[in-house]
Amino acid sequence: MVFSHRMAALAAVVVIPLGIAATSYALTDSPESPKVPPKVELESGSPSATPTSTVSPTATPTPSDEVVSRPPVSDDDDDDDGPGDDG
Repeated sequence: MVFSHRMAALAAVVVIPLGIAATSYALTDSPESPKVPPKVELESGSPSATPTSTVSPTATPTPSDEVVSRPPVSDDDDDDDGPGDDG
């Protein structure tokens, strides 16, 4: 009798997760593969880039070339005190 209870428990441990997995797999939808358009067209109203004829040697730097100074370091923030610190 004990052997049959062990076999039933073992079967339940194996069969129930397999049943859940099989049901989940059967109920899932298989999505269609994305369709790529044969030709991509850009907006016709977008401005076209025109090359400049002369570049002056004193041109202003682009934003990526600008150097920005660091802000001053100050430690007047009292939020970093540990719990129980009254002073």
